[in-house]
Order: sequence, then C-alpha cells, then structure tokens
Amino acid sequence: MKYFLYARKSTDEDDRQVLSIESQITELREFAEKEKLEIVDEFIESKTAKIPGRPIFNKMIAQIENSNGLGILAWHPDRLARNSVDGGKIIYLVDTFKIVGLKFPTFWFECTPQGKFMLNIAFGQSKYYIDNLSENVKRGLRQKFRRGERPGVAPVGYLNELRHHTVVKDPERWQIVKKIFETYATGNYTLEDIQIMSFKSGLVGRRKRRALTLGTIHYLLRNPVYYGVFIVCGELYQGTHEPIISKQLFDKVQEVMKQKGKPVKPEVVKNFPFLRMLKCGECGRAITAEKKIKPSGREYIYYRCTKKQRVCSQKYLEQKEVVKQFNEIVQKVALSDEVKNDFLRRWEADNTKYSTKTSADKNKLRVELKSLEEKQMNLLDAYLDHTILNEEYTTVKQKIINRKIEISESLNDKRNNWLGLLREWILTANQATNVATHENLEEKRSFLQKIGSDFRLAGQKVSCLLGEPYQIVGENSPFSDMSRIPESNRPLILGTTPKA
Repeated sequence: MKYFLYARKSTDEDDRQVLSIESQITELREFAEKEKLEIVDEFIESKTAKIPGRPIFNKMIAQIENSNGLGILAWHPDRLARNSVDGGKIIYLVDTFKIVGLKFPTFWFECTPQGKFMLNIAFGQSKYYIDNLSENVKRGLRQKFRRGERPGVAPVGYLNELRHHTVVKDPERWQIVKKIFETYATGNYTLEDIQIMSFKSGLVGRRKRRALTLGTIHYLLRNPVYYGVFIVCGELYQGTHEPIISKQLFDKVQEVMKQKGKPVKPEVVKNFPFLRMLKCGECGRAITAEKKIKPSGREYIYYRCTKKQRVCSQKYLEQKEVVKQFNEIVQKVALSDEVKNDFLRRWEADNTKYSTKTSADKNKLRVELKSLEEKQMNLLDAYLDHTILNEEYTTVKQKIINRKIEISESLNDKRNNWLGLLREWILTANQATNVATHENLEEKRSFLQKIGSDFRLAGQKVSCLLGEPYQIVGENSPFSDMSRIPESNRPLILGTTPKA
C-alpha cells in the first residue's frame, strides 16, 4: 500500500518549531521502515489547522480524491485536522475508500466502525484543545487588561517594555507628543500646522521615517492612552503606564476638535420644519425652503422647487399656506371623541373574542407540533431499525417537516396582532384635530409622516398618499361608525391580513 507522509507545525515562522518538523519526519520515516510502508510523497506544511484552507493539505487531499486509494502517514490525528471541516473530510474519504489506510506512531486506527469512531473522537479532542486554548488566551488577555497592561504595539511617544509587558515613555519623543497636545489646545492651529510642527521637531514614522499623516495625528489627539487609560472592545481600562498629559488637557483638545469640525446647524430644522419632506409634483425634484424679508421688515418663509437641471414652471408657496393645507389633510383622518369611544367599545368586544379564539387556535397548533416531533423521532427509530424502506422514510419525513414549517409560520405570524394595531390607529386618528389646531410644526410634521407618504407640491397645492387605514376614517367616511365595517373585514382596514 502506498502512503503520503504529512508533517505540520503550527506557525508560519521559520525560526519557531523547526525541530518539530524535523522530529516528525525522522520518526515517521523510521516508523514506515519498521512497518514496511511505501512512502510515495511527502507533504510538509507550516500552517495552523484551526481553520480550513491549508494549501499543502488541500493539495494532498486533491491527489487522494483523484487516486484509486492511498494512505496517509502522520504523527498524530491532530497534525491532520483541528477543525470539523478537515476532520469530516478525512472521515468521508475513509468511508468512500479513497483513503485506504491511516497510520500514526502515537495512535491506533483501523478502517472499522470502532476505528472511525475513535478517529472522530481524536479529531473532536483536537478541536476541543484548540478551542479551549483560544478561550484561555482570551481569559488571560482580559486579566491583563484588568491589571492595566496595555496590549499591542506602543503608540507614538511610548516604547514597548518587553520584560514587564507594558509601555514606557519614549525619551526622545514623549515631550514632542505633549507639545502637540498643548499647541492644538490653544485652538489657533489646524491639523496641517501640527503636522508641519511635529515633523520639524523630529516626530516621524518609525518605519518610513516620514512625516506623520494627518490621519495619524488626528488619531493621536483622540487617543486616551496619553492620559493613562486605554480602550479594548469599547471598554475603558485604567493603565499602569505613566501618562504624558493630563485628562484636563485631553478634554480641552477634544472640545477644540469638536469646534473645528463641520458645524451642525439645528436651526435649519427649526426654521424650516417641512424641509426634505416635499417633492415637486411637476419634475420630481426636491422642494427647498428659503427665508425672505419684505420691505416692511416682516420675515416670511416659502417653499419652492429647486429646479436643478430641469425646466419647471411651479411657483413658490408660503409656509403659512403650506401649514394650512397640511392641517386640512390632518383633519381628513380625524376621529371625534364620540366616534373614538364607540370604536374602542367595539374594539374591546373584538379583542375579547379574537384573543380567546387565537389563543385556542395556537394551543391546538402547539399540540400538533409536539405530536409531529414525536412522530418524526418514531419514524427515525423505525428507519434505523430497518422496519421501513428508505423511500417510505423519505416521503413521510418530507410531509412531517412541511407541516411543521406551516405550523411554525402560523405561530410566528405577526398579522395575528392586528387588534393591537387597530387600537393604535383609533387613538392616532383621534389626535388629528389637536395636531391640526396646535402651532407645534415639528409635531405636525411627525404626525403627517405617520399617516401619509409621497408629499408633493404642484400648482401651489400640497398633496400626499394617505396610508390605507387612514383612507377610511373621518367624519364623512362611510365607516365613521365601526358597526358598519363588516366583522370579517375589520382586520383588513390595516392592510395586515390578506383577504380570504
């Protein structure tokens, strides 16, 4: 029988675990000579087996798949795989007789059910080891963070102190970093000025010996490590390293940086409450807002089409007229207190009736789902006991699974919650009159966006598409009396339940 020899070390670095490869090859060749195994090729790899994707391992597997049957010689199963994908691949190739032999000096294997079971356990133990090792490393890192030991490469102005695994001040650079903070905190210098100043002071990149980029300087000025703390995964830790600046200076720098950033103009929303809400009904462009002062000194706001890159004949409309027309739209969906109370009384009756019915129906579905799960387990037992044929097992299993999916979808169907949406709709429509009469324009905008969409301005007229439930309310609606809405169609007013 012909064998491939496979040896692997767990790192890509050539100066680490070199003896591990040499010792593996030596031991495997001696084992092959002792067992009279013919080695036709050797595959040597420096790659972790924690995740799939080892190129040399995949090359060996590809040759095995294209062969009539080969064996693999390795020091231990964990050299072949430490992940479930590669481990499963090996076992599958054994099952399909592409791998006709596995030999390990430290592990017994025979191509029997017991042998494959033990091999599977070995692969599982290898994966458990690497997973557990990862958790131990993470736990160790978390403990280091709690002790105040900052991880990774030291930032500009510090040096890594390898003996105690911490950072110390760079005697040639830390004073320059402090000067950068003090200079920027005055508010009289830009990042470009700081870049020039730092370069003239000798603060350059460690590798290319060039001036620090603007991005590096921006990150430096925002890095809290300089006042004695560090952040890992969004959590702040107190460092044991010596700070370069005070927190007061750091906070002052953050305030200056905030002031130098792009200005935020909240007054735009305050003065133009319907900005970015309307579109032109003629050309589809956005409607913008402007403030003008008349010769009399009175200020007024008007909305008009931006007319960008298109010819548009639409005229402007003053904000007070826009508000007036919006109030008319809001009034269309209004329900009086009398109608609201009548709707709520009928809602209570419907809620009691449908809630009881829905609860009972769901209980029946849950019982059926549990019964189907038991049937599926019994079906599997019958198949494993060879009391039913594969075709019958497949057909019945498919029916059970399809029915289980139907039940799960019915139990998770959000449309059964239409009663809660109906109550919210009634209360919202009842608030329409108050919204229309009050002068709070932000509240008016929010209400309009709740009841409608596609707001347009054309011919100095404002229009919109009302949401489906709000199209049938109002004092003049044929459904202003809830008793006139057919009981079977009450869920349909919200568009949440399809018609039968």
